[in-house]
Amino acid sequence: MTKIDDMQLFVHVVRSAGLAAAGRKIGLSPASMTARINQLENHYQTRLLIRNTRSIKLTDAGERFYQGCLRVIAEVDATEQSITISDNELSGSLKITAPSDFGKQFVAPALSKFVALNPQVKPHLHLTDGLINLVEEGIDVAIRFGNLPDSNLISRKIKPNKRVLCASADYIEQHGQPLSPSDLADHRCLVMERFGQPMNDWHFKNTIIRVPVAMSSCDGSVIRQWAIDGAGIALKSLVDISVDLANGGLVTILDEHILGFSNKDKEQIGLQFVYPSRKFQPKQAVAFMDFLQQQLI
Repeated sequence: MTKIDDMQLFVHVVRSAGLAAAGRKIGLSPASMTARINQLENHYQTRLLIRNTRSIKLTDAGERFYQGCLRVIAEVDATEQSITISDNELSGSLKITAPSDFGKQFVAPALSKFVALNPQVKPHLHLTDGLINLVEEGIDVAIRFGNLPDSNLISRKIKPNKRVLCASADYIEQHGQPLSPSDLADHRCLVMERFGQPMNDWHFKNTIIRVPVAMSSCDGSVIRQWAIDGAGIALKSLVDISVDLANGGLVTILDEHILGFSNKDKEQIGLQFVYPSRKFQPKQAVAFMDFLQQQLI
């Protein structure tokens, strides 16, 4: 086996979170997988993986090797593609993750247009309102809301954004408009859920209110649709409801009070691209970020 074969195998193991799972994908037995990893570790005279019967974990050396494997494999793929594709033509895989509501409204349509212009690009769009490990999942570009803590990830601002409370005009007419955060105790609140826990501690400039949960979902697009349907009051990002505000489907309330979901939320909430490496970012990923940003102007 060549070194590139070993690197591809190692990446399969990390992304599959186990030797057996990786072996099933590439047609090798657990014994063969174990032997191949042992050969790798013997060759480099260092332990790359901490293994048990249920899971694996990268050592520090394994993390460095994994990052190197990703770079080498990407370079090999790009070199192979360059043989048949002109320098001005974008090609290759493009793996993107985005929040569900924003992704369905803005990212998916933009990807359709982008691929129509660049048919050699093969995108995969992963929508989730949770957080995933970009490196382990092989993500090229993540789109995330929130003011991100310092990390090894690179971020690039997309456009200004903030959190808002919103409801339909019909809901306000039937239930009245809350005049202060404490009034929310008497209203139907539509609450996001993450990791099985309701995010119903809503942060305001001078207080935190634990709002009653009338309906909850782990999908932001569902929360927005319920609000449009008149089911209650939702806490959303302004970008997510921009179209609904323009067409009258939703109105905002308590604008002078609301901050967001946590003490990290400020009056301005980031909407940004996040990616693992500036130096090794694929051309198609950089091009799509520029394209989407233009679409959102």
